[in-house]
Amino acid sequence: MTKGDISQFEKKIIIRNIVRADFENIIELQNVCFPNMLPWKIEQLESHIRIFPEGQICVEYDGIIIGSCSSLIVNFDEYLEQHTYAEITDKGYIRTHNPLGGNLYGMEVMVHPDYRRMKIGRRLYEARKRLAEELNLKSIIVGGRIPLYHKYSDKMSPRAYAEEVLQQNIYDPVLTFQMMNGFTLKRIITNYLPDDQESMTYATLLEWNNIEYKPKISKIHYKMSFPVRVCVVQYMMKKIESFEEFATQCEHYVDVASDYKSDFAVFPENVTMQLLSFLEERSPSLAVRKLTEFTPNYVELFSDLAVKYNVNVIGGSHFLEKNNRIYNVAHLFRRDGTIAQQYKLHISPNERKWWGINGGNRLEVFDTDCGKISIQLSSDIEYPEISRIVAEEGAQIIFVPYCTEDRQTFLRVKYCAQARAIENQMFVVTAGTVGNLTHVENIDIQYAQSGIYTPSDFSFPRDGVAAECSENTETVIMAEIDLEVLQRYRKTKEVLTIGDRRTDIYSLQIRS
Repeated sequence: MTKGDISQFEKKIIIRNIVRADFENIIELQNVCFPNMLPWKIEQLESHIRIFPEGQICVEYDGIIIGSCSSLIVNFDEYLEQHTYAEITDKGYIRTHNPLGGNLYGMEVMVHPDYRRMKIGRRLYEARKRLAEELNLKSIIVGGRIPLYHKYSDKMSPRAYAEEVLQQNIYDPVLTFQMMNGFTLKRIITNYLPDDQESMTYATLLEWNNIEYKPKISKIHYKMSFPVRVCVVQYMMKKIESFEEFATQCEHYVDVASDYKSDFAVFPENVTMQLLSFLEERSPSLAVRKLTEFTPNYVELFSDLAVKYNVNVIGGSHFLEKNNRIYNVAHLFRRDGTIAQQYKLHISPNERKWWGINGGNRLEVFDTDCGKISIQLSSDIEYPEISRIVAEEGAQIIFVPYCTEDRQTFLRVKYCAQARAIENQMFVVTAGTVGNLTHVENIDIQYAQSGIYTPSDFSFPRDGVAAECSENTETVIMAEIDLEVLQRYRKTKEVLTIGDRRTDIYSLQIRS
């Protein structure tokens, strides 16, 4: 060692988010910390970092993971006081995570026994508190184990045990630690963790309040109702003479949506193909490339309309050129001025043959001021895996802009949209084109009956249809869908097509 060199004495403690490469180490740590309880499955850890990566934190010491904690966000008012761990965490898969909720719920904290005098647990709790403050959450709630209660269960009740711990007459490694970190005991929970025999299946419900919490004035804080109004444009494809004429038609429909105080205005797939009616290009593949030159005009138009009329606009789809490849891309123009894109994933043989369209590689879930949404272009809705994945990531509405030329093709989209609404207990909104473009190759005729579809149960319209257009007519439809009703429905004990899945025998993963 050279004089003054102290690098060999350095010990690095890093607090960071958990990544996939950590999974085996996390499971090993859990086996050491809780030898009598089942550890996480890989699928559960995958679900954690896919749905709420910010809430999954670990402590790394000289390259070794010596502690970790896992969390999700909930609206705790929606749960019974005597909830179970499996109920509130979705059996550890956290599909109950609600990004619009007000409480950070702590699932687990663990510290390797060899490092328990290094304040690792306190560092993890402080990281949770910082997260709650950054996300402006009301509080952190935990269901805490009482692992020494089995030694006293023949002498006192769980409540009496907790009171003795509070008075510092008994030391409990979990409850004492939580009290020292600013948590307040709220109540005793029974049958919280069936395999926690040390706690005799009891737990304490504790809460830390964020004193810097700022209440939000927003629709997401409705308790009885969270209405979202949707306006669907069944758009007429007819010959026009300029982009300005196209812009005038689109503005008219966004204006109508705004007049009715809609939260979303939804346009169909390939809506900008109408521009080809005044472009002098007969070759379909060359015409589509010429269409991409209007991308700045298209983006500017719909972005301005969304802000001007205070409506989130699903701008149908438009063809983009990237690295000399053509893609069919759906656009979300939020009313706050931000823009997001979803590339069409599944390209039809027709699109590939006539226009040379390529499929995208990423599946997105978008945040809006009306919750999480997904956009799936036309045939993408026919692949159930996509909708299941976005549902697991918190999407409550899927928007399906489509363009079909005959009844059979249209019915594939409609029936699959209704199936996805039932399978995933969510709303699905479709918007199609009608009319004819006599001057454009391969987009000659259109067939559509746009609709707003719901799950099929007592909480929703009798036929699972909130609204539906007349077939092949230029028009709009509007309906109000309630996300709060949907949330409550997803928690009923009657029909749980999401909650009752047999994840013990099958699972679904996204590769990208």
